[in-house]
Amino acid sequence: MQALSVEEAAQRLLHNVEHLDDELIPLDQAHNRIISKDIVAKMSQPPFPASAMDGYCVRADDFSNGIFFDAAHGAYCFKVVGASRAGHPFEGGVQPGETVRIFTGAEVPEPCDSIILQEDCTRTHDDTIVVKEGVASGTFVRPLGYDFSHGEVLAARGTKLTYRHLALIASMNVPEVRVRRRPRVAILATGDELVVPGQTLGRGQIVSSVPFGLSALIEAAGGQAHMLGIAQDNLGSLACMIEKARNFEDGAGFDVLVTIGGASVGDHDLVQQALGEAGMTLDFWKIAMRPGKPLMVGSLDKQRVVGLPGNPVSALICGCIFVVPLIKTMLGLPKVHPPLLKMSLQKAIGANGPRQHYMRAIIYMDDISNTQIMAIEDQDSSLQAHFSRSNALIVRPPHASPAQAGDEVDVIILDDI
Repeated sequence: MQALSVEEAAQRLLHNVEHLDDELIPLDQAHNRIISKDIVAKMSQPPFPASAMDGYCVRADDFSNGIFFDAAHGAYCFKVVGASRAGHPFEGGVQPGETVRIFTGAEVPEPCDSIILQEDCTRTHDDTIVVKEGVASGTFVRPLGYDFSHGEVLAARGTKLTYRHLALIASMNVPEVRVRRRPRVAILATGDELVVPGQTLGRGQIVSSVPFGLSALIEAAGGQAHMLGIAQDNLGSLACMIEKARNFEDGAGFDVLVTIGGASVGDHDLVQQALGEAGMTLDFWKIAMRPGKPLMVGSLDKQRVVGLPGNPVSALICGCIFVVPLIKTMLGLPKVHPPLLKMSLQKAIGANGPRQHYMRAIIYMDDISNTQIMAIEDQDSSLQAHFSRSNALIVRPPHASPAQAGDEVDVIILDDI
């Protein structure tokens, strides 16, 4: 099979991917979930005209007619008839020439329409306030619906709910939200050489590390990751794990099965064969990408299958470029691919070969606060320490010419994926 371009591989992977069904969940469980229905305010905020400051509420018209101007004081005088506190509004009426002591957040009683700051007036022993200057209508009053109004759409379908959205939705008096179900993603490592972290390694063995990074990547993208374990390099072990992924727990299985390693066609690369015997329809394998050439994509019943390379960095970069967009597409997000930015090279890099190269790189600020990027020297796909120190990928198209210091290159910020 001829190697596909990264763009064509991504298109084929995401072709006909359906949005997942939705579910109604309590608001306190909705952080980072994707809403599937517009959220509409059930009330106005504030639900009444509210004071923005501590002071005294009055009618602005009481300053305009001069009736309440006291020549002896050279100021306006108003009789204090009560108080309005947050949660304890003033229940009486306010007549011309009267005022109510009010505190921040409290309801402004009718027909008052403005607030005099407490520091701008003097209260006498007979519960009268003396005010030198008048105020305009609306001064320091937050009107009904100042923040938002009943029936207003404040969180649109497809929004990823952050702490800011959750606080807003709660203030809308909405206790539950309808969200997309999180894609269930099974992660299956393969290889006789692998052991789980914490075990004693035998001769020729290595620690299985990719599932832990991949699980975190999937969870951050909005998926629900489950590590199935490690399948041995034999068809029986692989068949058992594949069946487990199809009928996990409640029988619903997983939406996506991600395998790690063994997807090529060598003597010991049995994953593709085992999946084929289980009924997988192979879409493609091999892409013109570095690192990550032996990527496999297929479908097993309604389950999407993505076979990642075994090299750790290859697997994780392919996870960024393919698995994350698959999850985001299932969630109905409008932008699923990592954004490409332009940045200046700090140091020259050579010509690229026939495969699109995702070079591990570091972004930093130079001496005059310009953002620049530098490729890590050794791009071997097994070097996890180098990858952990990287914060970006330089994307080099196939057959790209050498790039000199100062040239602009395409960049993906790893934390933006």
